[in-house]
Amino acid sequence: MRRERWDALTGDQRRKFVPLCPDFVVELRSPSDDLSELQAKMDEYAGCGARLGWLMDVEAKRAWIYGAGRAVETVENAQRLTGDPELPGFVLDWSALA
Repeated sequence: MRRERWDALTGDQRRKFVPLCPDFVVELRSPSDDLSELQAKMDEYAGCGARLGWLMDVEAKRAWIYGAGRAVETVENAQRLTGDPELPGFVLDWSALA
């Protein structure tokens, strides 16, 4: 999460379950996971303020990119994912997951 969001919390809030949605969320799909449930979960994160979310199916080399105020983007045969513009310069090399 962005530093200014953390700094806005009280000391008491920081010591408990933080009442904030993360700015960046990654969900890895396992073979036993129901895709529609994971997609609903990612929609909920986006609806709660997550600026960027990646739902990744490592075996299928497929990713769904979620962001506040934009349509879900599907990436087939993913080689790398970038965090731009929310995470400038952040790149995930898909081969690191295999």
